[in-house]
Amino acid sequence: MFEDEEDHHKFLQTILECKEKSEYQIYTYCLMGNHIHILIKEGKEDLGMAMRRIGASYVYWYNWRHDWVGHLFQDRCKSEVVEDDTYLLTVLRYIHQNPLKAKMVEDIKKYTWSSYLEYTEKNKIVDSDFILNILHSDRKKAITEFIEFHEQEGDGNCLDISEQKRIKDEEAIGIIKDVCQINHCTDLQRLKKDCRDRYLNMIKEQGLSTRQIARLTGISRSIILKV
Repeated sequence: MFEDEEDHHKFLQTILECKEKSEYQIYTYCLMGNHIHILIKEGKEDLGMAMRRIGASYVYWYNWRHDWVGHLFQDRCKSEVVEDDTYLLTVLRYIHQNPLKAKMVEDIKKYTWSSYLEYTEKNKIVDSDFILNILHSDRKKAITEFIEFHEQEGDGNCLDISEQKRIKDEEAIGIIKDVCQINHCTDLQRLKKDCRDRYLNMIKEQGLSTRQIARLTGISRSIILKV
């Protein structure tokens, strides 16, 4: 997909131009030699239309520049819905760590064609505020946590995980009360930190999402993500 730096620059320019038309948000990207990864939030156009717009624009330019005839993409893009903050961060790290796992670089900061440095330095394409606010309300601390999170070995099973059954709030409330032995979900806030964190882990193991736990208990998502 990319013969040289100009191709990489053109593709990034393309997703930025299409972003203005489709009004999507990009949280992460990584351009590899023969494929790309993008973590994207749908805008006014559905995701399929947005990806076709990106692909058509880049392929037209690529074919013209390299005097190429035919298809550039072997298959249609594969996508997976991300609905939970914990998995959102897992996917984000998985995408950024692709060059490491492919042994293209030894340091994640050294890879030029991912959005990692847009979080730690200056963002140009990604909408970094949403992710950083999940990690911490203070931006400097959020960036520190972002870096530390990426230093941990990530999950290699992204985009292949089976969809879990969604738990309704009524059932989730019962699970929280039973597991934590409390009368009200918000009582979890009053427990000592060690006890609270142990219960939070037990609740997550029951299949409750981070967002759902935060909504029902009043505990911030950043705290839940850390335990």
